[in-house]
Amino acid sequence: VEDLISKGISVLIVNPVDSDAVTGAVQAAVDAGVRVIAVDRVVNGVDVDCTIASDNVMGAELATQYIVDTLGEGIKVAELQGIPGASAAIDRGEGFHNIADAKLEVVASQTANFDRTEGMSVMENMLQANPDIQAVFAANDEMALGAVEAIAGANKEILVVGFDATDDAIAAINEGRMAATIAQQPDMIGKAAVENAVKLIAGETIEANIPVEVALVTAE
Repeated sequence: VEDLISKGISVLIVNPVDSDAVTGAVQAAVDAGVRVIAVDRVVNGVDVDCTIASDNVMGAELATQYIVDTLGEGIKVAELQGIPGASAAIDRGEGFHNIADAKLEVVASQTANFDRTEGMSVMENMLQANPDIQAVFAANDEMALGAVEAIAGANKEILVVGFDATDDAIAAINEGRMAATIAQQPDMIGKAAVENAVKLIAGETIEANIPVEVALVTAE
C-alpha cells in the first residue's frame, strides 16, 4: 500500500485478510488523500469511503435456518468459527447466533481459523465431548470439509452446512457428504468496487456500505 501511495494513486481497492492488521496501511492512504474502497471485509478503525461485501450476517442466517427447517428446532448444533477478528467471521457468527440461540441448542462453538485441517481436528474434539451433535455450521467451506472428514471418521451422520460455495464444497454436496453452503458473488463484489472507484475519480458521491446478496446452495 505504501508503494501504491508513492505512485500517486487516486483510489485504493483493498481486500483485508485481517481487518485489524490492515488499519495502519489504510490510514496512511487516507492521510495521503487517497480514496479507499474495502472489499469482502471491513477495515477496522479507519473511515473508508465505501465497504463492498457479501451480506455475511444474512448468509449465516440462511444457513442456520436451513438446519432448523431440515432437522427441526431444539436439536444440538456445533459452530466452527473463522479467524478471530476477521469481519467475515464476526458477521457469520452473528448471523448464526441470531437464529441458533433462539431455535437450536448450541453445544460447542470454537474457532478453526477458516482452515480445513483445523476444522477436522476441532470437529474430532467436539464429537468426543458431544457425541450427539446433529448439525454443524462452519463459517467457511474449508472448515466444513474438515468437519465432514472427522464425521466420516467417527462413522456418524451429521448435517454440515458451510459458506462460500467452493468447488470442493459443491462436489461434497452433490456426493451427499455435505448438506448445503452459501454462495457469495465475488465477481459482483469486484465489479461493484471498480464501478464505484470510477465514480469516486469522477467526483461522484457513493454509498458507504454496499451489501452484495448471497444464496443458499443445496443438492436440489
